[in-house]
Amino acid sequence: MRRAGALPRNTTRKRREETTMKRSSMARAALIAVGALAAQAHAQSNVTIYGIVDAGVEYVNHAADNGGAMRAVSGGKNTSRFGFKGTEDLGGDLKAVFNLESGINVVNGQFDDGPGAIFDRRATVGLSHKMWGQFTLGRTFTTTYDYMLQFDPMGYAPNYSWATSATATGARKDGLFSRSANAVRYDGEFNGLKLGAMYGFGNVADSMKTSSKYDFAIGYENGPFAVVATYDRQNGAGNSVTPADTTDYIQGIHAGVSYRFGGAKVMAGYRNYKKTFVTAGTASLRSDMYWLGASYDFTPAFALYGAIYHQDIKDASDADPTLISLRAQYAMSKRTALYLSGGYAFAKHGQKVSLSRDLTGAADTQVGVTAGIQHRF
Repeated sequence: MRRAGALPRNTTRKRREETTMKRSSMARAALIAVGALAAQAHAQSNVTIYGIVDAGVEYVNHAADNGGAMRAVSGGKNTSRFGFKGTEDLGGDLKAVFNLESGINVVNGQFDDGPGAIFDRRATVGLSHKMWGQFTLGRTFTTTYDYMLQFDPMGYAPNYSWATSATATGARKDGLFSRSANAVRYDGEFNGLKLGAMYGFGNVADSMKTSSKYDFAIGYENGPFAVVATYDRQNGAGNSVTPADTTDYIQGIHAGVSYRFGGAKVMAGYRNYKKTFVTAGTASLRSDMYWLGASYDFTPAFALYGAIYHQDIKDASDADPTLISLRAQYAMSKRTALYLSGGYAFAKHGQKVSLSRDLTGAADTQVGVTAGIQHRF
């Protein structure tokens, strides 16, 4: 017997099923909403961890007065590093960007630029827009450094490239202006035309000039052809006492050109360097650096690189050093590669020369060979 007012069993069962279906639909809708929000959040903001781990074994002759040296080296092909970079979508083609990057000495596990130099390679934050370009603030590589990189056949390799500097001139390097702290930088690209500018504040009271730096670059790329020109200047700290700075300014002018056809790419570069002093009667240091080279991809995995660098020194030392550099590279995967690099450097008038841009040789010639492995992540 059914109680008075009670619903039929099939009706009750139907309502329960409808309630269950509604709850299930609501749960699915909630999951879809959460997924959509997560996807939206992922699309709006992302952080990438990246790096290079590069190490090898090098032999050089004339490493010291008593002979050659066999040694473990970090960053034979590229400086080992790790970093964090990210973007946040702010809407309207505007993004917030940041980049933190530190050099690592793989063979001893220390920071590449010293124990207190975390993120010494790059520490920037800024805004990027699809149409007008990107502004960043912080410690950064210069426009000259970044814009000239693609025109060095050896890619600024410590073993062996002189595109950033050479060491056949004693303590002086006549080098490329590579990094600046306290900097504001702009980069834009418009239909193949690249524009870059950077200003580094001296952060000195009552003087915008003291210790300030600035850098301009313009480049153009169209298919296989690319060309670039840059100008930079670093003002000295003329009012410094400890240590005393006798530099008035350092000026650099760079140019590069490249052309790719098939698996080959030909590159050439030039640097004009000038350093002046505040002391009356002190002659300026001047030099010109030229380089020419090429790369060839025999297969997707195997490539050869070669370059010759020559520095014409204008003052009394007149070392005029030259470096001949070769590298063979075999890619074991997209991220891991083996390489074998060789270099021969020589200088005039008995001046000491080194293959490395950071070390001083013990004779007017030096030969070196490096076998290494590199992994990118």
